Amino acid sequence: MRVKICGITNIEDALYCCKLGADALGFVFYKNSKRFIDYSEAKNIIKSLPPFISKVGVFVNTDYKEINEVAEKIGLTLIQLHGDETFDLVNKIKLPVIKSFRIKNDFDFSILDKYPNCYYLFDSFSENEFGGTGKNFNWDLIPNELKTKIILAGGISTENIEFIYKNIKPMAVDLSSSVEITVGKKSYDKLKKFFSIVNKLRFSY
Repeated sequence: MRVKICGITNIEDALYCCKLGADALGFVFYKNSKRFIDYSEAKNIIKSLPPFISKVGVFVNTDYKEINEVAEKIGLTLIQLHGDETFDLVNKIKLPVIKSFRIKNDFDFSILDKYPNCYYLFDSFSENEFGGTGKNFNWDLIPNELKTKIILAGGISTENIEFIYKNIKPMAVDLSSSVEITVGKKSYDKLKKFFSIVNKLRFSY
């Protein structure tokens, strides 16, 4: 199970996450997000990262031309789409795509059939936000055949990561607010505790 830490806004947090064992870092380019970072700041961070860390650009309803241009310019390796993007748009993006879906009780999982060439991220549904809510959804809604193929987000923390690892076994987890000290600034104590648990799980099962 891989770990993505999202909402990176500064080089210190980025390097500390890498040191602890993060597999991917996420940079939020949605201007209405509390964790927004502009392209130039993200570029300065990315150029200092180890080569095998995935650099994920998080976009919301952005034109594919801008996504492709930005990805090449600042050194992204993955694109995460967190809005209402169609597969027609996804198909025009040059890098691998993570398509996010906000899950609620009446979510129609058949919509995934329209996005056959994407990685799927399942997050909590909110009327007001596209992500970063810090709340989990009802994981029992996830079809069994999808559990090991998804990236799981929404309210993931030290309190539930062992349950997730043993019972859902997603391809990856994505977390942000649960390892913050303030919005946009990571807590090194929380990160250290989280990765300590994850690394024990990795070597125990």
